[in-house]
Amino acid sequence: MLSPLVAENLTALPGIRHGFFTRQGGVSQGIYASLNCGLGSNDDAGNVLENRRRIADHLGGTSGAIVTLYQEHGTTAREVTSLPARDALPHADAVVSATPGLVIGVLTADCAPVLLADAEARVVAAAHAGWRGALNGIVESATREMERLGARRDRIHGAVGPCIGQNAYEVGPEFEAEFLKADPGHKAFFVRQSETARPHFDLPGFVLRRLHDARIAHAVSLATCTCENESLFFSYRRKTKLKEPDYGRQISAIVVS
Repeated sequence: MLSPLVAENLTALPGIRHGFFTRQGGVSQGIYASLNCGLGSNDDAGNVLENRRRIADHLGGTSGAIVTLYQEHGTTAREVTSLPARDALPHADAVVSATPGLVIGVLTADCAPVLLADAEARVVAAAHAGWRGALNGIVESATREMERLGARRDRIHGAVGPCIGQNAYEVGPEFEAEFLKADPGHKAFFVRQSETARPHFDLPGFVLRRLHDARIAHAVSLATCTCENESLFFSYRRKTKLKEPDYGRQISAIVVS
């Protein structure tokens, strides 16, 4: 059974359905158990497509599938109006739509998923915010593309979904230096357990700040750590620590009904 996490501010919007889906409720097996939605994984493609179909149906989609992207950790946002072929996915990290019934989403396994909606304009977006995309402006790109389709910032509601938490996100000093070079104020998103310890980065807090800086109407965070909750989420960092051969991806999706 599918039991996605939902953001109250998005749930309250008329004509908008969404979900930050966990790894539970699908048909995949083994390390991909069970709701793996990553066609780029080595999971059985039929299982992945069935998992994605279940999510599309859960959200009331009309095509039985979900539009996702060829994600590149960049800042490109693209509008979609129909389901692309699997070998012709848009190269982008945010997908925007005003097409009723067309479910759009992003795949993550520690990066932060962001869902956005303007119910009055009937425009929605899903963004993939890894640290690089978040720093360089993927939230802003998604918001601008929504505005191009008629949305207004003072009506847009947004939510940051489950991603790697600060406790699990140890980074190197060069990582921290890149953020501080962009803005010394970014120091607030790094902590150390001691003066000589490596820094830990607050990805969900940083992405939420970018949403607030974009001056949208309302933004929230569902700050659940993907790395530390193996029963609920896939995690690239956990896979690396455990030396597993591959990993699944969860999906966060939204649709104008």
